[in-house]
Amino acid sequence: MPLARDQRRRMAFLLDLDPDLGRLITGERIAEAREALQVAVLHLSVGSWNVSRLAQADPVHLGLLIVDGVLACDTVLEDSISTELLGVDDLVRPWHAESVRPMLRHEVRWSILADAKLALLDRRLATALGGFPEVHAALLDRSAARSERLATTKAIVQLNRVDRRLLACLWQLAERWGRVTTEGVLIPLTLSHLALANLVAARRPKSSFCLGELARSGELARRPDGTWLLTGRQPIGVSSPEALRFVPPRRRFVVPATEHRSDQLPDAGDGSA
Repeated sequence: MPLARDQRRRMAFLLDLDPDLGRLITGERIAEAREALQVAVLHLSVGSWNVSRLAQADPVHLGLLIVDGVLACDTVLEDSISTELLGVDDLVRPWHAESVRPMLRHEVRWSILADAKLALLDRRLATALGGFPEVHAALLDRSAARSERLATTKAIVQLNRVDRRLLACLWQLAERWGRVTTEGVLIPLTLSHLALANLVAARRPKSSFCLGELARSGELARRPDGTWLLTGRQPIGVSSPEALRFVPPRRRFVVPATEHRSDQLPDAGDGSA
């Protein structure tokens, strides 16, 4: 994989970088796994990340595992932006095995928000993982966890008030980056009003107004260094029995392929509707 000149690269043991990946391995095999699973480590500095430089990556590479730092992935559609924040333990793959031409045109932008360290899970590692399915399963857990967070984010942006979206979003961020203090839960991310608006599918003026209202109500506070403090004590995200009445059970959306067969369609003149 070609690297930019400002990226530093060295080799390391994957299980030293991320010991939790070996949690399912027992006995002496953990030492064997440590020696066998080596990765190249990339260091990225704060700023825009031009992932087009990864276009020549071997398509068999599994991806990049974030070992340290915070990244942002912005998906731009017309005049709207959806932001995903990524950090330690996340797997990213900002390239495709084949050229993809989406029907719905959009732009994806990557940024490094805090100096990052990424492990390149290349084809060499992919081969070595064949001997350690426990590590492979742990990596799949990471992908599943990211999908679950995205599903939760999708639910958050459908809440019917921007103040509720912002509060739920901040609690979701607190689950990952928060630290409990005597004053509340500290989120050590210097997120601007615009960044928070992009996280909850809102416009910046409305986001700023709602953040001010939440601060006045004692739910949160912004510290002088730009980080956020959640001071409210109410549980977030718990659906009441009354609210669940408005969430209908899922019905079938896709008609089975057999129902599309032309020989099963009624004749135009048989009176069927």
